[in-house]
Amino acid sequence: MHRKTLRRTTLAVSMAAVSVLALSACSPAVDVTAATDAANPACAPMMVALPDQIGDAALRKTNSQATAAWGEPSQVILRCGVNVPGPTTDRCVSVNDIDWVIKEGDPVYTLTTFGREPATEILIDPVKLEAANISSATVLTELAAAVGKIKATGKCVGQEDLQNLPAGK
Repeated sequence: MHRKTLRRTTLAVSMAAVSVLALSACSPAVDVTAATDAANPACAPMMVALPDQIGDAALRKTNSQATAAWGEPSQVILRCGVNVPGPTTDRCVSVNDIDWVIKEGDPVYTLTTFGREPATEILIDPVKLEAANISSATVLTELAAAVGKIKATGKCVGQEDLQNLPAGK
């Protein structure tokens, strides 16, 4: 009787292990290269506050520190600890008090926080987003609360801001 119980227990444990392996094989980790300053402690509060979903795209596991991905295939990739952008003439937008410098690529756009250290970068493919019925505004809105965990030390200025500077003597 003892042997029978032992066999059943062993069989149950083996089946559970196979189930875990089968489930994990369905959702491999997304391969994302960590940013140079990914170990910066200021990334941690943001990373734990990231949304579980952006639109209908679910958060997925990644294989690098301070990175995240949403959707399958990935529609949004996030990396904390990228190089902080300096003054630039690139387009900058502000969504929910988070400033983003936008670099349009083909096909991937890179949006990097401006005035926050460490900087956070998101990579989006507008075609994949559109196919998933997710707007870039939704992405930036959904990420704003988490990204806001990194304190702002500056902001983008536009042409209208430059026109309002005090005149020199």
